[in-house]
Amino acid sequence: MKYSYEFKRNPLGYLRIILPQEINLFSDFIEDIVFETEVDEYIDIVQKVMEGEYEEFEIEGNATSVLIKKDTTVLHHFYIFDKPNENEMETEQFKELMLIWRNKIPERYKEPEN
Repeated sequence: MKYSYEFKRNPLGYLRIILPQEINLFSDFIEDIVFETEVDEYIDIVQKVMEGEYEEFEIEGNATSVLIKKDTTVLHHFYIFDKPNENEMETEQFKELMLIWRNKIPERYKEPEN
């Protein structure tokens, strides 16, 4: 993964992904994915865009949407009104980020070990 990331638990104990400032809005989209089957579906869509089966594809979440194109994916946040309310990353990196999150989904709601 080109971008740094780390996982932290919020005050409610849910696992969060912390991303660099230039792509930090992607964490809101990623964290809306709660099932492995859902992330698998999104990864399949990304792969189809990258292979040219779809020219582009938009996925809307609770607070964000991502417009996936072959080379870049642009995230728009619905509830941030100040700029920047969009982030962009390479589509290959977006796919890799979702794969990383997929591996963490089983840990998402587990009680943290002290």
